[in-house]
Amino acid sequence: MAAAAPTSPSAGTASPTGATTSPSGTATGPSATSTSLTDDRAEREALVPKAKVTWDKAADTAVKEVSGGKLTEIELTRASGENASPTGSPTGSPTETGAAPTPSAGSPVWAAEVAASDGTVHEVHVDAVTGKVFRSRTDSDQSADDKSEIADRLSRADRTPEQAAKVATDKTDGTVTAVKLDENDDQRLVWMVDVVTTGDWNKTIYAVDAGNGKILGEDVDRD
Repeated sequence: MAAAAPTSPSAGTASPTGATTSPSGTATGPSATSTSLTDDRAEREALVPKAKVTWDKAADTAVKEVSGGKLTEIELTRASGENASPTGSPTGSPTETGAAPTPSAGSPVWAAEVAASDGTVHEVHVDAVTGKVFRSRTDSDQSADDKSEIADRLSRADRTPEQAAKVATDKTDGTVTAVKLDENDDQRLVWMVDVVTTGDWNKTIYAVDAGNGKILGEDVDRD
């Protein structure tokens, strides 16, 4: 009876996902990196590189949609629901007269909020690939108090969102995916800046004082 062929000690074990496990138990192969990421980090890895328009360019475009407007918030997200076209074709119906066609569902978009001098907020969505505005409308849910609060915050913000983002990226080299004017737990007016680092796809959230530009808080989201 023939003897069984010896098994090479260096041979790896193929997993159902296509990764190979070495004798030491270390996963190798094309799926090893992706499977080590959490859902949120994997989403960042999939979304951030698709955005060809940077946050500041999108913000500049959005602000121009509102006379005398100032940015209060911008975030990189995906087109979905009412702000997306099922096909993304050029024949799709724009949401506003003269607006660009809506991008297809799942495409990267910059969702911005721009406030007029009286605090009225306008929602402006910019295609993160073409840089074109495809949606612009007034926030119909704002009360008079809401408008007053927004106008007051903007009047107290001595630092611009661009300056706050630079403070954040000087500390962490990465891609800015969100900027928002807000108040922290101590009622200090801050620019919240999200910076995503490629490679590990972690997100670092900075609270930058909107008055003096100093970092008041820093939190790394590794989830």
